[in-house]
Amino acid sequence: MATRQKESAPRLIVHVITAAFWLGLILLPSSLVAQKLSPQKLDALVDKQMWLAIDELSEYVSLPNDAVNPADILKNIVWTEKALTKRGFQTTVLKTNQLPLVLGEKTVPKATQTVLFYFHLDGQPVRASEWNQKDPFVSVLKEKTSTGEYKDLSGNLPKTGVNDEWRLFGRSTSDDKGPIIMMLNALDILQTEKQTPPFNIKIIIDTEEEKGSGGLKGALASYKNKLQADFMIVMDGPMHSSNIPTLTFGCRGNAGFTITTYGPVTPQHSGHFGNYAPNPAFRLARLITSMKDEQGRVLIPGFYDGITFDDETKKIMAAVPDNKQDINKALMIVEEEKVGNNYQESLQYPSLNIKGMKAAVVGKGSGTIVPEEAVATFDIRLVPETDGKRMVELVKKHIEKQGFTVLDHAPTPEERLKYAQIVFFEGNAGTPAFRTNINEPMGVWLRKAVSDGFGKEPVIIRIMGGTVPVVPFIQALQVPAVIVPLVNMDNNQHSPNENLRLGNLRTGIKTCLSILTEPLQQRAH
Repeated sequence: MATRQKESAPRLIVHVITAAFWLGLILLPSSLVAQKLSPQKLDALVDKQMWLAIDELSEYVSLPNDAVNPADILKNIVWTEKALTKRGFQTTVLKTNQLPLVLGEKTVPKATQTVLFYFHLDGQPVRASEWNQKDPFVSVLKEKTSTGEYKDLSGNLPKTGVNDEWRLFGRSTSDDKGPIIMMLNALDILQTEKQTPPFNIKIIIDTEEEKGSGGLKGALASYKNKLQADFMIVMDGPMHSSNIPTLTFGCRGNAGFTITTYGPVTPQHSGHFGNYAPNPAFRLARLITSMKDEQGRVLIPGFYDGITFDDETKKIMAAVPDNKQDINKALMIVEEEKVGNNYQESLQYPSLNIKGMKAAVVGKGSGTIVPEEAVATFDIRLVPETDGKRMVELVKKHIEKQGFTVLDHAPTPEERLKYAQIVFFEGNAGTPAFRTNINEPMGVWLRKAVSDGFGKEPVIIRIMGGTVPVVPFIQALQVPAVIVPLVNMDNNQHSPNENLRLGNLRTGIKTCLSILTEPLQQRAH
């Protein structure tokens, strides 16, 4: 019997090892945590996905999505939910005091951190007669001709290779359905490769960003815990004009005010009362010219307080591949204003802009009159160093120093007869700015992800000029955020003939893949 035991021991070990092997295969998860892929491997995977992405984007674009039409938005919500569910997300439609939001959640086994991605599915209104195609919601693939026009490629296009210079025209191809499709197709590629991201994913999709994201802002009290994450990525807006992958670490805010100056209580004949009744348009003009010098610098005391640049910041701004001559040629200006030493530096300061003026009638219907009032509306683009309420108050104090009595209402007859120069001032603190430190863990993580994916450094934008309506949302969650813009700068967003360059569709999918396969940097809590 002892002999038999000696002979069976090796066999027993073999049986145990074999059983363990098969058990390991049975228990092996169907998806492995994503492995870093070389730029060449990423290119090959994205190339196979391009036509699928184009077709899916065309389907998505076919759904009208102006937020003034709730029924249309609800159809977009249904489509979006199905698309996320197909990729393994648990979806929830979050009710708000306005239009609902779509939340997708994907939990990865053993992942300890979460990234929240922001997109929006609504688009700007369309004026179909101004588009160079029959229907802005029927996307059309076009190619640029030697004369600079775009010709329709429909009907004679073999589905083989994709030319990066072709463009898909249709409302929201760029702003912001294109980036949603880029993310979905990057997830498809990972699924095909049987990989999962090294972190949990939440995707929040706004349904009325073009109307100010009122529902999203109002939802914070109810859904703050559900939306919590370690990092937030905003996938909206155009990348650098070079189409080099771009990371934008903040955006300016937006405050505003309106000033009204007064002359006679009703319009008066300029022959009878010219040289006698004060003209409110000239009063307004003098007030406006007191606010800026000839080089475009704001003269209001304290307007630029607190803004300084260290050597590293200057180096970051100087590294952005802007071409002054190209920018000025596109704008058709001989010289630029002198706020900052270059384009990027100019964006680091608050700006004061007149966005509209009115005094009587211009053109047909105009008369030889002294107008009763003149109105100008301004915006102030804010940076993190400038508080909107404080900036509006600085303007108000400046107007008072110019000899005007500043009121918070239209003047009464008694006030008109008491004060020589009156301004009705209406101000709002608006939306704040945000900026994430480039060298914090989120910045290091994203820079590495994009650099590894493309084999070169991304363009780093310290702060962009425009305003993202979700800044209060970012601040309420107290989460570091970075904007990862994916679409071409010349996409005509908000305008007729909006389009997405297919090279940007390709780059966008690849950027998403690069992020989805990059292990997270630990965030200090």
